[in-house]
Amino acid sequence: MTFSLVGRCARTGALGVATTTSGLAVGARVPHAEAGVGAVASQHRTDPRLGPRGLALLRQGVSPEEAVRALLPQADAADEWLQLALMDAAGRWAVFHGARVKPERGHAGGEGCVALGNILASASVPAAMLRAFAEATAETLPERLLRGLEAGLEAGGEHSPLVSAALLVADAGELPLCDLRVDLADAPLAALRELWRRYEPEAAPVRRRALDPVSCGP
Repeated sequence: MTFSLVGRCARTGALGVATTTSGLAVGARVPHAEAGVGAVASQHRTDPRLGPRGLALLRQGVSPEEAVRALLPQADAADEWLQLALMDAAGRWAVFHGARVKPERGHAGGEGCVALGNILASASVPAAMLRAFAEATAETLPERLLRGLEAGLEAGGEHSPLVSAALLVADAGELPLCDLRVDLADAPLAALRELWRRYEPEAAPVRRRALDPVSCGP
C-alpha cells in the first residue's frame, strides 16, 4: 500500500526519496538518504532498520546489488514480506520484491531513478512515476520526486485513500536539504507540495543557521 521513488540529480549529486501511503507516518519508516552515499526505501511490511543498514553498506563502497544480498542473506520467511530499493551515489540501483509482497507490485527504473510500489491500483503506476521524473530533468530533485509521486497518483495510485507522504533529500554535509512529512491529510500529496513550496526558500537558511549559528547574527 505504498509507492515511492528513489532518485539522484546528475547535476548536483543530491539523493532522495519521495513516498506516500494509506498508512500513518510513512516519513518515519520508509525513506532514508545520506549525501554522497545513497538512498534507501524500505516498504510493504516496512523494516526501518534496513535504511541505516543499507546506507552503512553503501558508505563502505558495496554496490546496491551486493547490499541487497547482505541485508537479506537468508531469503527467509520474514524477507518474503519486504520490498526494498537502494541507490548509491553514482545512481546505480537495485530492488527486492519478497514473494509475499501483495499485488499489484512492481518497479520501473532508469538513469538516476527507480520507482516501486505495492498493493497498487494499476501495474502502470511505477512506469508513470519514472516517466514524470525523467521528463523533468531541468528541475530540482525535490521537484522531480514530487512530480513522480503525483504521476503515480494520476496513474491509479493504490487501492486505499492516501493519508501520509514524505520528501527526503540529502545534497551535502550532515543535514538534509529537506525532510518533510505529512500525516492524516485528506490529500497528502497536495499538502506535501504546498509544504515544499513554503519551505524551499527557507531550506538553505535553516541548514546554515544550524551549522553556523554564530555568523548568522542575532
